[in-house]
Amino acid sequence: MDASVPDNVVDYSPSSTVIEFDRPVSLLRGPLPAGRSDEPSAGTYVLAFRDSRAWASSFVACERKIVEQCEEGARIGCAVSASRNCKPTWWKALAGSTLSDLKEREQCEVREMADCLAVAKEKCVGFARDKCLVPFRDARIRVAKGVLSSKDVGKLIGWASMPASGRSLWLMNQVGLIGGDLEMTNCKASELLGFDNYVQCILGERQQDTEN
Repeated sequence: MDASVPDNVVDYSPSSTVIEFDRPVSLLRGPLPAGRSDEPSAGTYVLAFRDSRAWASSFVACERKIVEQCEEGARIGCAVSASRNCKPTWWKALAGSTLSDLKEREQCEVREMADCLAVAKEKCVGFARDKCLVPFRDARIRVAKGVLSSKDVGKLIGWASMPASGRSLWLMNQVGLIGGDLEMTNCKASELLGFDNYVQCILGERQQDTEN
């Protein structure tokens, strides 16, 4: 009796029936109920980073990825440029290349590549900074209820100069202070500039670079 498996038997083993998928990429931002200060047309939920540390980490990762991609493209362009700038003159090509000519061209291409990549890397850093700065500056970061943004701090400064009779009503209308709850779920990263170490470390330095 032949104990071998017939060819027409369907294979239902795990190796044949189970499809493996890549692990899902974790979300950078999560949905939060929109606060009173959010634009009503945007909907009842907004996407926000869970905290300023996650926001800063994502900013650095985004900037690094853009720099890497930019440098990869620049490396190809620099190689083409170095080959073109170091090619022998037409009359040398007619006479035939010698070993010394090939060595000289190799050294020339090394120098051209190094100079080109040095300039390209500096430009790639600036390019990545400009691409990340605006969207991350306007990105929203989750805040705990009762945390004031820089705009609200400015409002409270004005509140201190008002007559005592109108302070309570003004504060409730302008800041949303009802029963000690500000009903604020998120704020833009730019609103935390000067109040949060992670945001200050990134946006503060880049604003100084822009001014300089």
